[in-house]
Amino acid sequence: MFYTLGLICVIWWCTMLFHPLHADIQCMGSEAQGSPITNVKMNWRKMELSWDSSKNFSKYKCTIMVRDMGSMPKEVNSPLCRFPVELYMPLHKGVFFSIEVPNTNISKTCTFIPGGMNGSAIENFSCMIYNISFMNCTWRAGRDAPGDTQYFLYWKNTRYDDAMECELYIKDENGRNTGCRFQNVKIEAEEAYFLVNGSSKDSLIQFYDEYIELYKIEILTPPLNVTVNCTRDPAGCIITWQPPLTSHMENVNCFAYEISIQKKNEPKEEKKDPPVRNNRYEFQNYNEEKKYILKIRASGKNCPVSSEWGEWSEPIEFGQGKDYFIFVILFLIALGTISVTLLQYCLFKRYCSFKSMFTHIPQPRDKLNASTDEDIQTEYVHLPRKSCTEEITMVEEMT
Repeated sequence: MFYTLGLICVIWWCTMLFHPLHADIQCMGSEAQGSPITNVKMNWRKMELSWDSSKNFSKYKCTIMVRDMGSMPKEVNSPLCRFPVELYMPLHKGVFFSIEVPNTNISKTCTFIPGGMNGSAIENFSCMIYNISFMNCTWRAGRDAPGDTQYFLYWKNTRYDDAMECELYIKDENGRNTGCRFQNVKIEAEEAYFLVNGSSKDSLIQFYDEYIELYKIEILTPPLNVTVNCTRDPAGCIITWQPPLTSHMENVNCFAYEISIQKKNEPKEEKKDPPVRNNRYEFQNYNEEKKYILKIRASGKNCPVSSEWGEWSEPIEFGQGKDYFIFVILFLIALGTISVTLLQYCLFKRYCSFKSMFTHIPQPRDKLNASTDEDIQTEYVHLPRKSCTEEITMVEEMT
């Protein structure tokens, strides 16, 4: 297994700078009467494995290995074995050393065993980088950890950085640290080292450590400056964009893109071609009477960029399309107007038919509103007078 890109001297660094990592080195010899190889020591800072030998052997074979990982053997001519510092070996799984004398049955096996209460170390540790420079790490408390256990996270981005404790912890409802938020994180070529240890009044807490290549946990941002230019030419629509932003990679050839195009009124019909490597795409099945929705996302390709698909770009609509909604509204308005007119006409016809079927019945005189005598006299005065001729007869008495 290939894991050369960092420093195993971080083992020394974490044992010296962090809270004490409870661990012992236990050795076991192969000879019943005692092995000539004694006093095995490991200098984590220099990555030197040394021992004492009661016999002068011309050659030794020493090996360092980590559980579930590969091993690195070396042959030396003296009781001192220097391992390359460029190894990534998490310590919480235990580190194993072996010293052998070739062509003999003489050997010595030693184990670096983390101490503490079993089941007290954190579980489900994971980290995620988003929005270019933000990182979240989360974990779950050990299933057998005492209730008062509190955890602390330390990390180192590169071999040249100083050890840093988390500045912004994520806490659960009990106030226990279960995560950390980071800002201004920059992805480097080396693997970052994370260590979470704990403390409790009841017992020693096992630590957890891990090396992470930060580019593998980055969620890529959407591609930038997505534009669509449609014509009536056979080429249809030309779609262009720019690569997503990252803190460590500017090579435009390091990305692949997935393009999603679907008709606006037919969301189930989605067009997805195989991923493309350049920043230009020709959409040839363009129908100018339709409206389309476009989305693009990116992933890394043959570069130290996350191979997981990133976030989709904001949906972009293109195409003229015919909006039938306004026509439907106008049709409903016209239909309503006609319906109301017809209803009024029918009611009018029905009302007129009733009047023709029944004669008018005189209403009784309203005494409350009857005219007074003065009103009658006034009406009489104002009646038009007929013209007449007055004749006068004179009678004269005869004596």
